[in-house]
Order: sequence, then structure tokens, then C-alpha cells
Amino acid sequence: MLTHPIFMAADRFQQVLLQQFNLEGKQGQRGGREAQGERKDGEGEGGMDRAERKQAVLSVAFRYLDTYRELLQEERNNSFPKELYMCAVQELSRNPELVEDVLKLQRWTEILHCPSDEEKEIRKKQVRPLFRHFRRIDACLQPREAFRGSDEIFCRVYTPDHSYVTIRSRLSCRVGEILALVREKLQYSEDQPVLPGNLILVAVTSAGEKAVFRPSDEAVFTTLGVNTHLFTCEPSELESLLPLPEEIHWTPGDSKLHDMSAEEVSNQLVVFDWELFSCVHEVEFVCYVFHGEQSRWRPLNLELVLQRCSEVQHWVATEILQCQSLPKRVQLLRKFIKIAALCKQQQDLLSFLAVVLGLDNPAVSRLRLTWEGLPGKFRKQFQQFESIADPSRNHKSYRDLITSLRPPLIPFTPLLLKDLTFLHESCKSFHGELVNFEKMHKVAEMVRIIRRYRSSQLAMDTETSPSHLQTKAYVRQLQVIDNQNLLFDMSCKLEPKDT
Repeated sequence: MLTHPIFMAADRFQQVLLQQFNLEGKQGQRGGREAQGERKDGEGEGGMDRAERKQAVLSVAFRYLDTYRELLQEERNNSFPKELYMCAVQELSRNPELVEDVLKLQRWTEILHCPSDEEKEIRKKQVRPLFRHFRRIDACLQPREAFRGSDEIFCRVYTPDHSYVTIRSRLSCRVGEILALVREKLQYSEDQPVLPGNLILVAVTSAGEKAVFRPSDEAVFTTLGVNTHLFTCEPSELESLLPLPEEIHWTPGDSKLHDMSAEEVSNQLVVFDWELFSCVHEVEFVCYVFHGEQSRWRPLNLELVLQRCSEVQHWVATEILQCQSLPKRVQLLRKFIKIAALCKQQQDLLSFLAVVLGLDNPAVSRLRLTWEGLPGKFRKQFQQFESIADPSRNHKSYRDLITSLRPPLIPFTPLLLKDLTFLHESCKSFHGELVNFEKMHKVAEMVRIIRRYRSSQLAMDTETSPSHLQTKAYVRQLQVIDNQNLLFDMSCKLEPKDT
């Protein structure tokens, strides 16, 4: 059921279910012998009678509705459950055996089209915080919930002079809608006396790289990089766009990490990673690899997990390279290795490998004096961690490790997607007009592995002391530098090449 979008779009799948349900009824009305030769009146294919055939179709429909429930609830205009329900009601007089299925379908139409009071309250929430877009501390301390396309967020959109407007937008809205909201805001802005002409929406990274969005692009917020911001301008102004000043310059200083225990920081990393990983719907893995931008359901939550992985890597490098004191840098190095060890111990391989990769950043690994100050025990431990991160022999060390673990655990998500991508590119989805179900079974097996990782619930920490909340807020709102050139410049100032 999770792989059907690969070979049959959701709209088409729903149409086929409706056609199959109605097809047997029509055959039965014509008379079984006319339609099926020697088959008795009312029999369907495979010797099933009309009611059994319809029940078989409804069984598939219920599996479909159950699998995609959360995503279908987003589609308020989806008429499929109601159409199927009406068809089933019409069959009741001839097939009273369907009564339980009809009642079940009625419940499904209510679930998908009539949200409960609790769901209505949830939808009234005004702000859903993304990592780096109009963040709020009080919101970031709340347990993470899955993002849906209809969720509304606040976001800043900058202009070429680095002033900005704040818009409230649906997460899934198109770029054209974002530009319309921006234009409306600019119309009433005192700083913008002349309304600009043809606006475009641009993503500008901290390194100054630019990507222009098409008006039809959807859900662009979750695709942005760690320190990437949205800009709007006229096409003629595109080349003049520059990153925000705070993304180009950095201020040396002591890290807040010095006052936090490695145990507390690792606990908060694990808890947050589990919240993020738990929010990813299984079909997001399939849609991300097999459909990309063409997917019916955007992998919003999966994109945020990947963004978090990148964020943690750059956080490690940022904290070390901002530290001017050599002894304190060595302390930070020790602390990060200990944090990695604790994440590995708690089976959070996402943050474990992100921290290891952050320490392997060229701007950090070149700090010879810093690494030489590290005790031998920590150097040996880090070498062991590097061997787990080693991609040779198809990441054998990592695969051996994760095979030995029992759920709950948090995998290194980029490698999961790499495996799915390899499977997709190495096998055709179709042979002529036939579906390659061998490939679908392989995809399904990978999804079952992901399901196994989450088959047990991770015990969450609920402590509410001030220091605990301070660490929690810090971990959930990491301040990072993701411009590799800037990180390397910082590194060379700490330990010039001739040293």
C-alpha cells in the first residue's frame, strides 16, 4: 500500500477502487451467465459472489484509508471516501452483508471530513516553529508534532536592503501565493513608498549562493538550508542580493556549552531527534526518493530531519571555531566526543554521526594544536567513531552496528535515503506495461525496517528545572555558521598554516 504511488498515482488508485466496486454490481445486474458464461448469477471473478467481491474491494479501501489517514485529512476536498460510501449504501438492498462495511465507511467519512473538537483546537494554533524561520523560544520548548501542509507559520521575507516583511502562510502554499502576501505587505509599508513591479522569490545562502523559485513551486520553507533565507526582489536586482550581515560576520566568544553537562546536552539531542523522527510518515521516505517535487504529499517532516542533521554538524564546527582559548577548545573537543559517545549509547545514530562528521569538518580537523592537546583516551575513542562513519565497503561498520541494536533507535537518515535512491536507480519500476513488484517488495522491506526502528517508544525526559529548560532551548535553537569558507577562515585565524 505504501509503494502504490510509485506505479499508480493516488487519484488513479481511488478511481480504480470505485470502478472495481461498481463493476461487479453492473455485471450482476446483467446476469451472471450472460456476463461470465457458465458462472452462476451474482458470481464475480475467481468464483466469488457479488458481495464477496465488493467486500474484497472495500478491504483494500480500508487499508488505503488507514495507511494515509493523516495525509487524507489534509485534503478536505477529497470526495473519494464519500463517493465510495454512497455506492456502498446503494448496494445494501441487494447485499445486506455489506452493512458493517457501510457503517465503517460512514465512520471514515466523518473522520476525514468532520474534524473533532480536539483537532479543531490543534488547527487553531497560530505558529508552528521551523528551525530557522521566525523562531520562538516558548514554541520550541513544546513537544514536536508532525507538520501538515495546511499548518500556518510565520516567516520573514527579506528585500535587497535587508529590511523584511513578516507573512503568515500555509506551509504547503505556492511561491505565487507567498509573493502575493509579500506584495500586499509592501503596499502598506512606510519603508517601501513605491510598489515593486514583477517580484521573484529567491533563496540566498550564507555563502551568497542564490536559487530562484518558480511561481508554481510548493512548500519551499522546509527545503531551505540551515542559514538560508527567503528574499524577494525584481529580476534586475537578483545579482545585487547579499546574505544577511550576521551570516557573513562572526563574533568570537566562549560557548554556552562550557556551563552544560555532556549528559544533559546528549539527552536533549536524543529527545529532540526522536520527536522529529517520529513525525515522519512512512510514505515520506517513498515520496522523497521516487517522486521529488512531483509527489502528491511533500515529505515536509523528513526534510526537517535532514535539515537537523546538517545543523548539528555545523553546530559542532561553529562552537569549536568560535572559541579563542586553546585550553577551552580542547575542553570542547573532549565534550563533543563525550556527547557523541552518549548519543551512540542511547542509540541516536543521527546525532552521533552528525557530531562525528562535524568534528571531521576540514576546518576543525586541521587544528593540529587543539587535537594534540586531547588526551590519548579520547583520541582513541574518536578514531573508533570515525571507523563507524567510514563509508568504505558500503558503510559496513555502520550497518554492523545498527543491525546489532534493538528498537527504539534513530538511524542516520541520509544513509536510509541513499539506500532507497540506489534501489530506485538500479531497478526499473516497469517492464513494459507491467509493474516490477520485485522492486516494490524491496522498497516495502526497507519501510518495514524503518517501522521496526520505531516499534518501541523512547522514554522521554520530563524534568522542568531552570537549567534543564535552558539546555533544552539551547539544543532546539542552535546558532550555527554553515558557510564553509567562513569556517575555514576562522580556523586559520585560530591556528595559522605556518604553525
